[in-house]
Amino acid sequence: MANLMVNQVVHKTSGGNAAFHNFHNDYAHIADPNERRRLALAEIDKAPFGWYHVRAVVVAGIGFFTDAYDIFAINLAIAMMGVVYFQDRATKAGTMPTNADTAIKVSTSAGTVIGQVGFGILADIVGRKKMYGLELIIIIFATLAQALTSDSAAISFVGLIIFWRVLMGIGIGGDYPLSSIITSEFATTKWRGAMMGAVFAMQGIGQFAAAMIALIVTAGFKESLQTASSVSECDGVCLLAVDKMWRVIIGFGAVPGCVALYYRLTIPETPRYTFDVARDIVKGGSDIKAYHAGVPQGHPDEIERVREMQTNAENLEIPQASWRDFFRHYGQWRHGKVLLGTAGSWFLLDVAFYGLGLNNSIILRQIGYSKGNDVYRVFYNNAVGNLILVCAGAIPGYWVTVATVDTIGRKPIQIMGFVLLTVLFCIIGFGYHHIGEKGLFACYVLSQFFFNFGPNATTFIVPGECFPTRYRSSSHGISAASGKVGAIIAQVLIGPLRTRGAPPGSSDSPWLNHVMQIYSVFMFAGIFTSFLIPETKRKTLEQLAGEVPGTPEYDAEAVGNRPALKGSDNGSGEHVVGEKAV
Repeated sequence: MANLMVNQVVHKTSGGNAAFHNFHNDYAHIADPNERRRLALAEIDKAPFGWYHVRAVVVAGIGFFTDAYDIFAINLAIAMMGVVYFQDRATKAGTMPTNADTAIKVSTSAGTVIGQVGFGILADIVGRKKMYGLELIIIIFATLAQALTSDSAAISFVGLIIFWRVLMGIGIGGDYPLSSIITSEFATTKWRGAMMGAVFAMQGIGQFAAAMIALIVTAGFKESLQTASSVSECDGVCLLAVDKMWRVIIGFGAVPGCVALYYRLTIPETPRYTFDVARDIVKGGSDIKAYHAGVPQGHPDEIERVREMQTNAENLEIPQASWRDFFRHYGQWRHGKVLLGTAGSWFLLDVAFYGLGLNNSIILRQIGYSKGNDVYRVFYNNAVGNLILVCAGAIPGYWVTVATVDTIGRKPIQIMGFVLLTVLFCIIGFGYHHIGEKGLFACYVLSQFFFNFGPNATTFIVPGECFPTRYRSSSHGISAASGKVGAIIAQVLIGPLRTRGAPPGSSDSPWLNHVMQIYSVFMFAGIFTSFLIPETKRKTLEQLAGEVPGTPEYDAEAVGNRPALKGSDNGSGEHVVGEKAV
């Protein structure tokens, strides 16, 4: 059958060159805005892996490096703060009281909850680009403020640290949804999981850097630290050295953030946001070309851009975001269960992950790796022990996920991780007094590995993929905030149980085995919430959002109850535009 010719005038606009095409000219012959959107997004989904992908991963990853450094550095710094500010307490000489320790650690998670929900919603309302970088500015400012904090007669040192860590937590919280969805919306479908996993894997490098900086400053002040045989006797040059040490450890967290700030402020808006929320077809296509060319944004003809928005914005099949549409969308079980699965899995995971991760020093103490004949040896062993835990378990787990997530899939890795963590915590909890220090250390390292080659990575990846563009950031923020609520519960309600039955002033944890048993219950529950999430491997974001006809996920109601996208292939090799074939 001969192709029919469509008599239409194609208005080409100025601008563009061989390397940076004019989007309007590329697709000006296609009348249907939905088809133009589909073709433009296909350029992202099918693009060969290139330097622009590496750039996106590095820019987002440095932020996560900073986040992890700031979160886990406090685990090392608190021991030093205790030496400096709690020497005058007879019952806890040189050791921070449990309630102050818990409050400082929980304050970050509390701020993170606010940041994850707040930045997540704002990124869906005003755009990813406008919010990206703001959260990093907050982190840098709050980090430097912590490093300059001191005690006074009128203000409590602990209170000041809590204030700044809440503020820092808000910035860290904003980084979760923004880095995840910006990476996913720019990623090629084939390697999207690996790209998002690589961003998240920078957490392990951040933890490593925190322990390494602690080791370096400990070695730098070796002679001063060796003047005291224990933390309770640390005064004079020893006390001055420890005060400098924790400030350097905390303050260094601002350095990588400053490096990444410029690149975050100049990253282009994601084309999917421009298409689906801003409903600007021409600008979205130009930004795709800009992203590939490594420039901040596209520069389409503004007259043609406004004309296209007025003509075609209302014809887009993707619904506009609104509270009514939000509740309609998640009121359907097939969509609501996905949000329940991502939020529930993250909540259950973080109860155990942060319950252990923020207390590495306690675990090291139980296996005898934080003891020493003087203050130098105590801090040295603590730093080295943390390096061993991170290098042996966490970092390999992160990168095994990066290597396998696009072949094995997200869902199998998450379920496998929860199953093995359940087994490991049962071994630690029920065999605590039988497996010995070496057995406890081995189980702890294995648990760190399967946290990260398991649900810790996949709970970050899946929420950045499985929701529609108009609610992707909000939904990821809600899921991530659920995790931090779990972290708060672990620190406030479950963590203190480890000292139950211990004498006043003792650092023993007689109930640690029962705490591990409680964590195993949460890991077991995570197996079942994981069945609620979809497998997102090798599927486009539009397929996962139910916007592609002919796929199992297709949601006709979500795309205007139309049986197929106008302008799609009709099966005979002809390209359909409206009712005629070209």
